[in-house]
Amino acid sequence: MFAVLKTGGKQYKVQAGDVLRVEKLVADAGETIQFNDVLMLGGDAPVVGAPFVSGAAVQAEVIDQVKGDKVINFVKRRRKHSSKRTVGHRQKLTLVRITDILASGADASGVKLATGKGEAAPAAAPKKAAAAKAAPAATGSDDLTQLTGVGPAAAKKLEAAGLTTFAQIAALSEDDIAGIEAVKIKPEWVEQAKELAQG
Repeated sequence: MFAVLKTGGKQYKVQAGDVLRVEKLVADAGETIQFNDVLMLGGDAPVVGAPFVSGAAVQAEVIDQVKGDKVINFVKRRRKHSSKRTVGHRQKLTLVRITDILASGADASGVKLATGKGEAAPAAAPKKAAAAKAAPAATGSDDLTQLTGVGPAAAKKLEAAGLTTFAQIAALSEDDIAGIEAVKIKPEWVEQAKELAQG
């Protein structure tokens, strides 16, 4: 059985026992990691993902953190008073040995997810962002940036003045508006807040 996995912007066809040099991963030597981005599973009944095969994973053991071969970039401009530049680079790589190919049950394996140095954290981050967006609605405040001309900075000033809902802004009189010094409230904001408060 073989699998085609994706990591570090590259695709690799692997079998159990293969040793790979992949883009640097955040893992120490001896750790077991798991690649969840499996594009294809081959064997008696091949499965092609769209784009990934759900539930499939490839587990590997980290052998070592290594550097690739030196690459020299040499630039020379001919003619009189020309310039030349030499730059060397050695790519940081992770040496891994493929230990197992899972056709299903990758979520329940409990093995550390393989992430690169510059990659984002696993799927928990979007959930936190969604919770942060839902938090103002839960605390009884409205999204004041829906008012024309109110950006994030003006919304913070309105909240600092104690105005967190459309109903509060809609209920302001001209005297109330004149008494608020933190932010200059425009009359059209009051009209829009009345419409938005009604739904």
